[in-house]
Amino acid sequence: MPFWDLQKQLGIDVDSWLLRQSMPQPHRRAALCHAFEREWVECGHGLGQTRARRECQPEYEDFMECMHRAKL
Repeated sequence: MPFWDLQKQLGIDVDSWLLRQSMPQPHRRAALCHAFEREWVECGHGLGQTRARRECQPEYEDFMECMHRAKL
């Protein structure tokens, strides 16, 4: 909800598992793939799910490559 931060008031965190790299990190250092995840989220923000999957595929592939280190 935009006016009440209900999750913080209740002490629950339902959607933190969606963004792995954007969560608070120990020692306050950005995670390795944070930049790729941020590009993917910014690309898909405001688009519908179907359109975001089609238009943000390169960003998602870069993020998954960084996470799984498939092409190293």
